[in-house]
Amino acid sequence: MLKGFGNFIMRGNVVDLAVAVVIGGAFGAIVTAFVKDLVTPLIAAFVGKPDFSALSFTINNSKFAIGDFINVLISFVLVAAAIYFFVVVPMGAVNERRKKPEEAAPAVETCPECLSEIPLDAHRCKFCTAVLVAS
Repeated sequence: MLKGFGNFIMRGNVVDLAVAVVIGGAFGAIVTAFVKDLVTPLIAAFVGKPDFSALSFTINNSKFAIGDFINVLISFVLVAAAIYFFVVVPMGAVNERRKKPEEAAPAVETCPECLSEIPLDAHRCKFCTAVLVAS
């Protein structure tokens, strides 16, 4: 039973997933700091201080602090936008450049005598030397 568990843990996809979670957490901290330290102050420079934490309303002596929710929501949207524009879009461009162009299929036809593939421009089959009639 322990041997099977060891095999499960050492499978490539489990290890890859563990590495992805750790790297993702570290990357999330970088993106959060980027949004908090650079993007949010940039927005504040144009709009004013983007702090909604004081917004709230009360119903039957229950206080609903919607300002904190709005702050977290704005932070989430900014983090998602930063990830999209600074990671997803550039990686898509890199992957697009790395793609090898698909080669055009060679223009071939089948020889009526030996049934081998020959170029369309050929006048004689290279396998059986049959004379080809122009189509």
